[in-house]
Amino acid sequence: MAAETPATPAPPPPAPTRARWSVGRILLVVFGCIVALLAVALLGAGGTTLWADRTQRDDDGYLTTPTERFETEAYAITSESIDLFEGEEGGEWLVTEGVLGKVRITGESDTGDVFIGIGATEDVDSYLDGVEHDEVRDIDFEPFSVDYRRIPGDRPAEPPGEQGFWAAAASGPGRQSAVWEAESGDWTIVLMNADGSQGVAAEVSAGAKAGFLLWLAIGLLAAGALILAGGVTMIVFGVRRASARATAVPATAVAEGGAVATAGAARPTVYPAAVQGELDPDLSRWLWVVKWLLAIPHYIVLAFLWLAFTVLTVVAFFAILFTGRYPRGIFDFNLGVLRWTWRVGFYSYWALGTDRYPPFSLGEEPDYPATLHIDYPERLSHWLPLVKWLLAIPHLILVGIFIGGWGWGWWGWGDYGGGWGIGIAGLVGILVVIAGLALVFTGRYPPSLFDFTLGLDRWVVRVAAYVSLMRDEYPPFRLDMGPAEPTEPEHTPSPPEAGPPAP
Repeated sequence: MAAETPATPAPPPPAPTRARWSVGRILLVVFGCIVALLAVALLGAGGTTLWADRTQRDDDGYLTTPTERFETEAYAITSESIDLFEGEEGGEWLVTEGVLGKVRITGESDTGDVFIGIGATEDVDSYLDGVEHDEVRDIDFEPFSVDYRRIPGDRPAEPPGEQGFWAAAASGPGRQSAVWEAESGDWTIVLMNADGSQGVAAEVSAGAKAGFLLWLAIGLLAAGALILAGGVTMIVFGVRRASARATAVPATAVAEGGAVATAGAARPTVYPAAVQGELDPDLSRWLWVVKWLLAIPHYIVLAFLWLAFTVLTVVAFFAILFTGRYPRGIFDFNLGVLRWTWRVGFYSYWALGTDRYPPFSLGEEPDYPATLHIDYPERLSHWLPLVKWLLAIPHLILVGIFIGGWGWGWWGWGDYGGGWGIGIAGLVGILVVIAGLALVFTGRYPPSLFDFTLGLDRWVVRVAAYVSLMRDEYPPFRLDMGPAEPTEPEHTPSPPEAGPPAP
């Protein structure tokens, strides 16, 4: 009997190729998002300008400020010198061609006849030389207030209406308007009593026939549309899938210790976002003190990546709304941003779990001790993105407690003020500081403290996946501690109940 020839084992299938996020693709996406944001700003400015030009003019065609009260105990109120392109090459066409149009200053005095004049600054200074008056230095509109600079002196020698240098003037009882055709030069607006007496008080408004606004609006809208097209093109070329399709490693295939198991052998995790972190057993006692400095390059890059993440999430929102699908290229980029962020957080002050410097990469980096994966959803709800922010509020409150945030305040002194921020440490930050102190004094990271910290981080990542529209499953209210993702227990069929004994 002839011996059977042993069957030749089939060669293993070729290793799947993975699409890599090159520096060029990352830069295309980031700069594309920045350009798109600039375009949105230009489109918004153009739309607002067009709206104001078409709807906010009065019956005479003037765009007018609200009427506000100006008053002084001196003899006059003047503006600071207004420079309209005098001596500036290329700027005079704005006034010589009438682009700026007419300017109208309207005032009404409750103390007698009012005088409103617009004159060359040199002539006004000569007339008010030695005259007590107030010069407007600053105006705030909400609420309205005026800051004056008092210039000492006596009363004017002659009433203002008797001067012949005014480019535009109006004088008399009731409401008066001085209309001026804008010209290049240095100009000053003057408000006085018609007889030049002391104590000026009037309700004043300013208006202009800005003929250039329509063309400005059209220019802004056209520039915004062109720049937006360029930004979208950059984003599309950046997030498009590589010719070799990336093989997704589902979260259900992540086994204990961060190892990747075969899909058939792995049990599903409790949520389709898998967060792993292996504690380095040889952590330095003191390195954690300066990790904030060492991680600065990552923080700078992540600031731009998260800007792109935000813009792309808005794009994904509309894609899901109309198609029920999260664009795969955008999903891969945003997942890469979350991975990068998790590696930097694990290295620094979200865990202090390793002293190994994180790579500058959007890829999986399975050999790094911190990994993150989110299963790509083939279909998503069309309407759930409209209310996810509302449904996630309970989780967002807890996330704020876990990772902290910022408190804002205001200080003021006299005429000056400013804003300031106070960092509010979250529970994770407090635990990490305790772990750092334990390293300093004992040389070891308490495992139970690490497990608890990883559980909080895992909760945060699950919520991030939900609110960034990457999954529709609502995150569980459970603290899964430890370095590896927990898995759902396998459901085995129950043994049949024993029947009556056979006869």
